[in-house]
Amino acid sequence: MSTDLGTADGIESRELVHFVTQQTRFALINNILQHPEQLPSMYELEELNPSVSDATVYKHVQKLINAGIVKEVALEGDQRRQGYPWKFYGLTAEGREFLEEHNLLAAEETLQQIYDTISDKPEKMVKYEKAPRPEEA
Repeated sequence: MSTDLGTADGIESRELVHFVTQQTRFALINNILQHPEQLPSMYELEELNPSVSDATVYKHVQKLINAGIVKEVALEGDQRRQGYPWKFYGLTAEGREFLEEHNLLAAEETLQQIYDTISDKPEKMVKYEKAPRPEEA
């Protein structure tokens, strides 16, 4: 099965592989994959990438959204809770399929195990991990 993210001749597909494997973007994809719900908030993505500015994290997430790899999902107004995030970021179905086709999801289970061993998470990050997430994600 082929996604609609690449063209038949593979040129665009190769460019997209190069695009998603850029260091910061690939780190963000891995952060999404390793998150317990595979739907981290922007704050969680920023915390997991301390060597990159918050603005850079945001910029690369937006590029991944524009490329169709990542989607932004939000809680409905009545589900939002004060002091908790309400926007989250996950892989699109097409993005996951593209990553699978190019063997870029091979470490998914390992990433989740590594995430589980992070013991020095800030209190806010632990709180955000437990925040309600949209069900349609």
